[in-house]
Amino acid sequence: MRLSTVGLIAAVCAAEVLTMLGFSTFAALLPFFREAWGLSNTDAGWISAIFFAGYTLAVPVLVSLTDRVDPKRIYLLSAALAGAAGLGFAVFAEGFWSALLFRGLAGVGLAGTYMPGLKALSDHVGTEHQSRAVAFYTSSFGIGAALSFPLASLLAEGPGWRWAFAGPGAAAVLAGLLVLLLVPRSAPHHLQAPDTALLDFRPVLRNRSALAYTLCYTVHNWELFGFRSWIVAFLVFAGANGAGGGARLLDPTVIAAVVILLGMPTSILGNELSMRFGRRRTVALIMAASALLCFTIGFTAALPYLVVVLFCVLQGFTVSGESASVTAGALGSAAPGYRGATMAMHSTLGFTGSFFGPLVFGLVLDLAGGQSVLAWGLAFGHMGLVMLGGPLALALLRPKPLPGDRAPATAPKRDA
Repeated sequence: MRLSTVGLIAAVCAAEVLTMLGFSTFAALLPFFREAWGLSNTDAGWISAIFFAGYTLAVPVLVSLTDRVDPKRIYLLSAALAGAAGLGFAVFAEGFWSALLFRGLAGVGLAGTYMPGLKALSDHVGTEHQSRAVAFYTSSFGIGAALSFPLASLLAEGPGWRWAFAGPGAAAVLAGLLVLLLVPRSAPHHLQAPDTALLDFRPVLRNRSALAYTLCYTVHNWELFGFRSWIVAFLVFAGANGAGGGARLLDPTVIAAVVILLGMPTSILGNELSMRFGRRRTVALIMAASALLCFTIGFTAALPYLVVVLFCVLQGFTVSGESASVTAGALGSAAPGYRGATMAMHSTLGFTGSFFGPLVFGLVLDLAGGQSVLAWGLAFGHMGLVMLGGPLALALLRPKPLPGDRAPATAPKRDA
């Protein structure tokens, strides 16, 4: 069955949503597990972070292989692993160590579906559609992550928390079936193995434009997954301790889902603004705004609950605003034959940030005394400091515009 370009984008995006339904399950149920298993904030941070550690360790090999092997094959095997990890957590997880094992395996499954899925899509989408295809695909990542919050809460409150992991595990298997039936194999000319060895990333690191956007992606993910891993716990704290309480008015898992979903259009809009007004300038402004909110949001826990929710919504907008822009920037800057390797390095460095974001957040929270407004303010604030590294990388490496991007407007020179 041969799909149109629009149909292919829709099919791959739908599969991406399905593989992401277990992404935020632990974050959504973090307050429950912290109490039921006697976890410290640092323990909870480790379980959140190990998912990204599994991703980071596996992604250099799995995504680099997409220059040599049909990415569809890698996707199918990894979707099966993601399904097994979800079902394994549901059946065998009993505490800290077993949770680490299965969340780590789930991260490996994500490594073989997220960027290989994008590579499979980009192999069949023309250059003129590529930037927008990336924007829609990366937004699907967020849609799945957002839906995983209320899905986890709904299943945990119904048949039980184990079903909150088993259901998304089955969805990952369904995603693999969707890709198997609807996504064509990559043609031989898309598999242009570079002259270097499999894990030789020196040519990629010499590409200043791609590296600039990859460094931005690293700090972006530090903030993004620190925020998403702890938003439910933060809202629970704010609802119980803020002025007037109010957590029961709006369920924290529903708010988290809405916050992430509202942020998704900004990822697409951010890419459109990058194409129109200059990618480097747009990304730097969005990251600076997000850093400013990081310095503020934790301290709002002392304010009325609805004010906290408003700040979370604003953070949801900015935290997603540059996502598509930086991934499209790295992919569009890749040298011929090094697209898979560039995406591998992009994901490896990017999800190193994803690993440290939730973990350092929990460490700062514990070091600052745990459950207090000051502790939450400092935990969010550390992400603001990290975010400032993005505009700095852009200023130092000065990436070139992509084909289709308009150069920033400059004043015309006067004739002498």
